[in-house]
Amino acid sequence: MSARKPSPPPVNGRDKSRIDDVNASTAFKEDVRSGLWSWTKLDDTTAVGPRIGPVLHSVAVPSSDSDDSIVTPERQHELEKGNAIQYRTCSWQKTAALLFSEYICLAIMSFPWSYSVLGLVPGLILTVVVCLVVLYTSLVLWEFCLRHPEVRDVCDIGQMLFWNKNWAWWATAIMFLLNNTFIQGLHVVVGAEYLNTMTGTDPGIACRTVSFGIIVALVCWLCSLPRTFNTLSKLGVFSAFFTLISVLLAAVFSGAQKHPAGYDPRPSFTSDAGVESIGGNPIVTAFPVKTASYIACFNAFLNISYTFIGQITLPSFIAEMREPKDFPKALWACAIAEVVLFSVVGAVIYAYTGNQYMTAPAFGSLQETYKKVAFSFMIPTIIFLGVLYASVSARFVFFRIFKNSKHRTEHTITGWSTWAAILLTTWIAAFVIAEVIPFFSSLLSLMSSLFDSFFGFIFWGVAYFRMRKADSRAGIARKRGIGTILLGVTNIIIILVGFLFLGFGSYASVLGILEAYDTGSVRSVFSCASNGL
Repeated sequence: MSARKPSPPPVNGRDKSRIDDVNASTAFKEDVRSGLWSWTKLDDTTAVGPRIGPVLHSVAVPSSDSDDSIVTPERQHELEKGNAIQYRTCSWQKTAALLFSEYICLAIMSFPWSYSVLGLVPGLILTVVVCLVVLYTSLVLWEFCLRHPEVRDVCDIGQMLFWNKNWAWWATAIMFLLNNTFIQGLHVVVGAEYLNTMTGTDPGIACRTVSFGIIVALVCWLCSLPRTFNTLSKLGVFSAFFTLISVLLAAVFSGAQKHPAGYDPRPSFTSDAGVESIGGNPIVTAFPVKTASYIACFNAFLNISYTFIGQITLPSFIAEMREPKDFPKALWACAIAEVVLFSVVGAVIYAYTGNQYMTAPAFGSLQETYKKVAFSFMIPTIIFLGVLYASVSARFVFFRIFKNSKHRTEHTITGWSTWAAILLTTWIAAFVIAEVIPFFSSLLSLMSSLFDSFFGFIFWGVAYFRMRKADSRAGIARKRGIGTILLGVTNIIIILVGFLFLGFGSYASVLGILEAYDTGSVRSVFSCASNGL
């Protein structure tokens, strides 16, 4: 059946009658779109459905087009011809490399700690469930981007989802930049941890942790300078490969070593710091121990969720693909690799380390030589993943400063100076965050609760219902089957889980941080003391 073109209410006093048909040149096929597996088939004869609203005024469009024109991928290719810097150049293979470099990262080494808190069975179940939820919401996001091919980042989507309100754009922009900067800060923390671990207690290094944080931030800033994802994808392959080696070595070494680091044969003892501790052989539990608090369990769940949730970058990746319809190929390849690698590495390291000797990241549970060898292979991802998020933030700001400007597409002094200055600002902010929250697992949990609540859950549940409403408004019928009902219920649950993350998750994260400071188990802010593993 062919889609009707309703006349929606005027937006900003202007008639936006083109709201219902963007890149849908054929009928919206009811038999393809009505089932649970509707995203497994999409070809050149399949329409992607109507828009939920008009093109945003904040989106850059060529001066020859009206402000409500649709800048399709084909039109963008045409406009970029002859530009010195071209953005829509990524194949699905290069996009897959970016996804692998984003997800196959240091946070994998938090899984053993999460399993030690949750128990192995709940930990593995949650790993699979979170992966499936993220896969599904990523496909919803992808469909949204196909319907609105002019969006370049999650902030454009945030404004469109919440009825084109300016406050929605600003709120999304603030969360977007804070999320990315927190991730950069996490990599400054880990970079300093690595350098402290490798240099030991060398007294010749002044204020070692702060000094190392500055060095890591500067190196990452220099590596952030490439302007396109096409260039960064090549570095991403290199990063993901060495990360894979690092985590596999950590799993192998955990089984090869006679005892985990910190091993004590006594069943119980008092440590040098005066803390009552449990020793003996590693204790591995299928379910949480009775002494595990709800806060610790929820923080462990947040750690798992953070590693999977990366939808915040996906609109930027899709916006630079030559063929956005190919995105699921990259997404499925990455999702399958994730769930296998995360589960195996987390379970193996936990099995040989146990509850007593677990650290986050788990490199600290390895004996000295093994720890340094495995940790060293993580150097590329320590640098690259922070670089990736810095680049996403910088292009968000840069594209809005130079909308429809030659500085955006040509090699100019103004353009490159502004790009470098934006990146430097983000890395300075990341360094400050790294010194204020200088510990790995708590920073992961706080980031997950504050930002993943929206960018991992709430946004995409809302997007699903907004797109279904647009379908109904355009006269597109959907079969009322069990699949449709399940999808509706699933998206309601996704939204509710997002608010659970935001509320209880933030509460648990902050309590965990305060508890760590109160017990003296972490160093103070801007401390010179070593944070080595």
